[in-house]
This record gives sequence, C-alpha cells and structure tokens, in this order.
Amino acid sequence: MKTEKRHRAIAVLVSLLMAVTTVAAAAPTAVASPSTAARTAVVCAPGTTIQTDRGSVCGLSADGVKTWLAVPYAEPPTGELRWAPPKPHAPWTTVLQATATGTPCPQPEFLTPESTDEDCLKLNVAAPADTGRKALPVMVEFHGGGFRLGASSDGAHLARTGNVVHVSVDYRLGILGFLAHRSLGARSGNYALRDQQEALRWVRRNISRFGGDPGNVTIYGASAGGSSVCAQTTSPAAKGLFQKGIAQSGEYNSLLGKDSMWQPQDCKSDLPTLKEAERTGDRFAAAVGCGGAADVAACLRAVPVKTLLEKAGDGIGPDKGTLAPIVDGEILPMSPAEAFTRGRVNNVALMHGVDRDEVQLQVANTPEEYEALVREQYGRLAPEVFKRYPLNRFPEPAAFIASRTIVADSNSVCPALLNHERLARRIPVYAFQVDNADAPPMFFLDATKPNGSYHVNEVPFLLAPPGADVSANQRVFATQLVTQWTGFARTGDPTVDGAPYWPRFTRSHPGVMSLAPAGDSQLTEEIAKQHNCVFWNKHAPFTR
Repeated sequence: MKTEKRHRAIAVLVSLLMAVTTVAAAAPTAVASPSTAARTAVVCAPGTTIQTDRGSVCGLSADGVKTWLAVPYAEPPTGELRWAPPKPHAPWTTVLQATATGTPCPQPEFLTPESTDEDCLKLNVAAPADTGRKALPVMVEFHGGGFRLGASSDGAHLARTGNVVHVSVDYRLGILGFLAHRSLGARSGNYALRDQQEALRWVRRNISRFGGDPGNVTIYGASAGGSSVCAQTTSPAAKGLFQKGIAQSGEYNSLLGKDSMWQPQDCKSDLPTLKEAERTGDRFAAAVGCGGAADVAACLRAVPVKTLLEKAGDGIGPDKGTLAPIVDGEILPMSPAEAFTRGRVNNVALMHGVDRDEVQLQVANTPEEYEALVREQYGRLAPEVFKRYPLNRFPEPAAFIASRTIVADSNSVCPALLNHERLARRIPVYAFQVDNADAPPMFFLDATKPNGSYHVNEVPFLLAPPGADVSANQRVFATQLVTQWTGFARTGDPTVDGAPYWPRFTRSHPGVMSLAPAGDSQLTEEIAKQHNCVFWNKHAPFTR
C-alpha cells in the first residue's frame, strides 16, 4: 500500500479519535498547577466546595450537574519525575478553583494545537447536583487516541442522564507515556497505565466526597481506551481498584501487523517485551543525542518535549521509541490476550465488544486496489481470503465493501469474539457488537461511501444527547446505550429497565448483543459463521 494512502488512513482514524474524545466544552485553557501559581478560571458556584485528601476544590454547577475540572491526581511528571511512576500530588492550603479545563498531555499537532505541557496528570469529575443519600456508581473513562493523542472528555451527559458520578482522566501519552530504557529503572515503560492506576487510587480515596461509591467503580473507554480496560483487567497492580469494565473497540491493530497504524497495542496483540522495548529505547536515546551521555536518564529528561514528539513521530520505525504498552513484568506480566487465554485476570465483570465495520486501514475503491490490499495485508493467506470474500458476492461499490468487510472481520470482529470466549471462562462477560449502519456520519467520513457501523460510532451518544437533526431511530439508540452503560455500572448487568434482555456470554450460550437503532437490538450466535471467524482465529495471537 502506498505511503500516501497509509497517511490518509491514519489521518482518518486520528480525526475520529480526536473528535470523540476531546473535551466537549470550550477549547482547552492552560491551567497552572496549584503548587506553582494561581489558576485563571471563572468563579466557583456556591455549594461546590469539596475537601479532598490533598486540599479543597470548588467547581461549577449548571443544568443539574456539578463539575470539577483539572483536579490534580499526581505531581507534574517533570524533571526527575519524567519517566517515573506517578507521585501523589502535594497538599495545597487554599481552595483550588477547578473551573477550567486543563491542557492535554503532550502530543503532536493534529486537529488541536500541539501540547507540550507535562503538567497534565489531572482529572475531571461530574456528578448530579443532587446525589441523594445513597452513594452513586462511579464511571471512570480512559480516552482513546492510539495512546498518542486525545484528551479527557466531558462526562456531564452520563452523570445527568444515568445518575452516576463520572470521572475522566488525562494520562501520559506516546513517548512520554511508554519509553523504556535501562537508565530509567528495571521496569521502565507503561507510565500511562501507571497514571491510570494512580487516578483510580485517587478515586478510591476521594470519590465518596463527590457522592460516589468507591466500592462500585466501572472503568470504560473506546479504542485505546478499550485497550486500556483490557490492560487493567490483567494488571496485578490494578487488582481491587475497580469492579467492572467496558471495553469498546479495543481490538483494532492489523491482525498480521502489516501497515498497522499504531505499534501493537490492542486487546489481541502480542506486545513487545521489556528487552525489545529497551533496545528500541537505546536507539531513541541515540536519536535525540543522549546515546553516549554519562547519565542517559538525566540527558533524556533534559530534552525539550517538542524534540521528543518530533523524534518519536508515529512510532513506526526502528529508532522511534516505544509509544504503547509493553510486557514489563510488573504492570503487565504478559500481553492481555495471553492473560485472557491463561485466565490471569482480575475478578471483575466486563462488557466487551466492537463495531461491525471497524476499519483502520485504507480500503479499496477498485478491483485492482482490492487485490493489492489483500495481498499486502494477508500475504500467504491471500488465496484463502479471495476464496472467502469474492468480489462478485458484494454489491457495488464492491471493492470498497469487500475490503471494509475483510479488515473488520480479521482485525476486530473475530478477535473480539475470541476474546469473549477467553474471558468468559473466568469472569462475567457481556458481549456486544455495534450494528448501527446508519449512525450519523462524522466529518471525517466520505458520506458518499457505505461506511457501515464504523469505529466507535457509539461514543458521541455517550458524550452528549443527539442533536435536533438526528432521526427517531437514533434517538432511541442513544437512550438505550446510556441506559445500558450506566445500568451495568450500577448493577453489573446491562439488563435493566429500558433495555433488552442481555444474558452473560458463556460457552454453552455464546450470545452477542447486536446493538441496533430503533429498539431492534437482539442476541445473535451467528457472528462466527457470518464473519469467517474459524478461519481468522486460526491466525490470532495466543490461539489454542
């Protein structure tokens, strides 16, 4: 596949992830750490002052929801704390005005301005204005963006509509979140996953003061957020920090690693080992001028953020460093998919699924492009792929639909089904597939193409109510999703009032909930047959 096509494909996906994960408020406002300067923000609303274990915070109140923005959960990871485990924030003595969004963690410019502000380990809390006497379920979101991009979202809609306390977390990204190098310690890398765990510890200590139940915490996220849920489900260090998880579209890497948009990082991937990541780290250190330094760690920590981002790029290359999770032996003793296979998972309940037409590669528009794509992506398997997906079996535009279908089946649909089966041997699993082929198109899509139920198309319905131009069928779908997501957070079961019967996925009853608009969701056991999963899963990592 040509380089320019790959770049367009990356641009499409990044557009999606940034569109659905960026805070749904005004553009981010730079906010100083409470330990360094006064914060520039609007005046707090009466009745919003909360005493946390580090100091008092006050926030905003509007439309039945109270919000506290950019509350620090860890010290800024600067100086000696760059590429170090997160450190709980120092106490402050004056009331912190948590009324302005923080800056996203460092990331390259794309749809939003480049961020180089390392003082970003902060979280947002949204809670119903009247939480009542009973502690509410807590939903903690880890945003998507391929572990390189994105920002915490606005949880006001879920808090208001679902009667939950919502927390969204900013965590270190890219090279700052995952670089592994021997000079940084014996278990370097995975700082982003450590940040997520530190945020969960903050929740455990403080969320009851915001009306939440620290014993009823659900983590959730889409794309890299879904991959984060998989990782935390298998991390010994996350044991006891949450009780439930919702992994949305956490299977997205290319099955065979050809022309992948991201380094291997999803719920099915065979992740790099610590030694492999350290070798990559050696080459990155040399690329930024630190390879021959007397103190490599000190040299790396002195490199400007902008230089680090530029040298790391998209992470595809021998000297780009590690920009995604690795098997470090501590946070991740093994790849999540291997842990699923071996039953090394925390005792939690999961909702787990993908969208029917997940596409993270450039799809074909002509028969010639279709043939080239299949041969490049699947190599020696190409003859079998052509046999199972003949162009004459697809309506026009046949090349587009056929290639879209192959990519979705091999990279997302079948791997998700395999992970349902692996997980269900040990913990409660509620499996789903989003089948919303008429989801409102986002701006990055070519509306003239049959895009189907595209990657994370359900996420906007969780962040905000549907617009006035959305059809009645989609409105019902939006209401159902919020009901199921928050219902699961409340009870551990997505079968709640206002939602269809959704039983656990088991070996004897492997039902997957097909989430469809207009109240037409229903269980199916036909995915493996319809999507050639017996064939694809023969080639999945850790298949046994």
